[in-house]
Amino acid sequence: MSITSDHASGLHRLRRPTFAELYLPKLVTVWREGYGLSDFRADVFAGLTVAIVALPLSMAIAIASGVTPDRGLYTAVVGGFIVSLLGGSRFQIGGPAGAFIVLVAVTAERHGVDGVILATMMAGVILIAAGLLRIGTYIKFIPYPVTVGFTAGIAVIIFASQLHDLGGITLAGKEPSEFVPKIIALAGGLHTINPSAVAVAIVSIAIIGALRVWRPSWPGILIAVVFAAIACAVFSLPVETIGSRFGGIPRELPSPALPAFSLDKAKGVLPDAIAFALLAAIESLLSAVVADGMTGRRHRSNCELVAQGVANIGSALFGGICVTGLIARTATNIRAGARGPLAGMLHAVFLLLFMLIAAPLASYIPLAALAAVLVVVAWTMAEKQEFATLLRSSWGDAIVLLATFLLTIFRDLTEGILVGFSLGAVLFIHRMAEMTGIEERTPLVAADRPDDGNGERVPYDPALAVDRDVLVYRITGAFFFGAASAIGNVLDGVADKRKGFVVDFAAVPFLDSTAANVLGRVAAKAHRQGIRLFITGATPAVRRALLTHGAPPRARYRETIERAVSDIKGGAARPVADDVAGS
Repeated sequence: MSITSDHASGLHRLRRPTFAELYLPKLVTVWREGYGLSDFRADVFAGLTVAIVALPLSMAIAIASGVTPDRGLYTAVVGGFIVSLLGGSRFQIGGPAGAFIVLVAVTAERHGVDGVILATMMAGVILIAAGLLRIGTYIKFIPYPVTVGFTAGIAVIIFASQLHDLGGITLAGKEPSEFVPKIIALAGGLHTINPSAVAVAIVSIAIIGALRVWRPSWPGILIAVVFAAIACAVFSLPVETIGSRFGGIPRELPSPALPAFSLDKAKGVLPDAIAFALLAAIESLLSAVVADGMTGRRHRSNCELVAQGVANIGSALFGGICVTGLIARTATNIRAGARGPLAGMLHAVFLLLFMLIAAPLASYIPLAALAAVLVVVAWTMAEKQEFATLLRSSWGDAIVLLATFLLTIFRDLTEGILVGFSLGAVLFIHRMAEMTGIEERTPLVAADRPDDGNGERVPYDPALAVDRDVLVYRITGAFFFGAASAIGNVLDGVADKRKGFVVDFAAVPFLDSTAANVLGRVAAKAHRQGIRLFITGATPAVRRALLTHGAPPRARYRETIERAVSDIKGGAARPVADDVAGS
C-alpha cells in the first residue's frame, strides 16, 4: 500500500520522533499554544457538563459490575483526572465504562473485590508497558467490522445485566454472570416483577428520550434520575434504592492503599488483568479516534496508553475499578465547547465536589432509574445503523461482524476480538487471492521502461504540482484495514486551506469496510471545512463500497484527475447523475 502526492511541498520530511514528542501530554501542548481566560471559562463549563452526565453513570456502571456505587465515583474522580492530566488526546474523558461491566462482574465473582482492584493495577502496568513498547500504533489496525461487532455485543450484555433491576425481579439465588444462564434465571423470576420498579424505569427512559429530542442541551440523564428519586420518596414507592442495598455512598475519597497481594492471587487474576488492559486500550483509542474525527485534531496513541495505565494504577490505589476512555462522555465534552484537557480534569474535580456535598442524597436514587440509564446507554452505543450496513455490504464483512458479535455475547470479549481480527486477516488474504491473475508470457518482474514513449504514463504537469487551490493524492495498492489508519492520518491533514481535494483510486484494486469508513470520515471533515472532495478512477466495486460506508454525498466521482481539477477550477459541480456511484 502506498500513497503519493502531486503536491511536492505537501509531503512532510519523515524523521524519527523523539521520546518527548511521542509522550508529551496534550495538556502541555495546549498550554504552549496559548491558553487564556476565555479558554478556561469554556473548559469549566464543559467539565461541569460532563460531570453532571458522569455522576449517575459512574454509580450505575459500578453497581452493574457487581461492586458498590462509590467505587465507580472513585474511578471517575481519580482515573478521570489522571487520564486528562497525562493523556495524548485533548478531549478524552476517562472513567468507568459500560464495556467493562461483564469483565469486572466475572472477576468479582471469581476473586472478590480485592481481586478486581489487583487486576486493575496489573492492567495499568500492562498498559504502561504497551505504550512504551509503542503497541498503540498496531491496535488501530483492528478491522471496522470487529469494532462494530464487539461494541454491539457489549450493548446486548449491558442490557441483559440491567433486566434484574429494571423489573425489580427477585431471584432465589445469585444472578449468573454468563449470558444464557442469566436469561434463564431471569425468566424463572418473571413472576416476581415489581410494577413500581418497571414504572420508574419506563418513566426514566421516557424522560431521557424526550429531552434528547426536545432539549438536547439539558442533562437528561441527571434530570431523569433526580425526578425518579423525588417520585419514589414522595409516593413511598416500594423499590430498591442505593441506600436500601448499599447504605449510601461516603462523602470523601478513601486513603490510598495497595491492594492485597500474593503471588498465587496475582497468577489467578492475570488473565483478567490482560483482558482489562486489552479492552481499555481498544476503548480508549477508539474514543480518541472519535474525538479526532469531531475536532480535526490528532491524538498520540502510545502516550494515551501510558496515561490509561497510570490512571488504572491510581484508581486501584483509591479502591476504584477499571478506567478507560469513554466515547459518549468525550463527545459530550467536545459538544460542550472544551478547549483542552483541563476540562477533563475539572470534570473529576466537580465529581469530587458532588460527593462531598450531595452524597447523602444519593441514598434515595432508585436502582430501577440507574438501570434505565444503562439501558439508554446500551441502545446508544449499539451502532445499529453501522451493524445493518456491514451486514449488507459483503458476505465477508458480515461473517466477521457476526462472529465477533456472537462470541462477545456468548463466550468472551477478548475471544470475540481475537477471532474477529483473525477472520478479518483471512478474509483479506482471500480477497487478494481472488484478485490475483496471471497473464500469459508476462514476466514476474516488470521490465524497466524509459519515461519517453511510455504510453502508460501521462506527462508530468508542474502546474498541478504547485497549485495552491487543488491537492491531488494517488493511492496505490489494496486499501484495507492494515493501511487504513496510516492513510487516514495523511488524508486527514493534507487538504486544509484548499478549495479542492482529489483522491485518485485508479490504482486501487480493492478496499474493505475499514478503509471505506476512514475515507467517509475524511469526506465529512472536508465537507465541514467547505473543501470539495473528488474521487477519481474508482472502479464500480470501489464506488459501491464507498457509497455504502458514507463517502457520498460529500464526495463527487470523476473518471480522471484532469476532469476533477477542471470542475474545481470551474467552480460549478457537474450534474448530480455524474456523482452517483457506479455511473
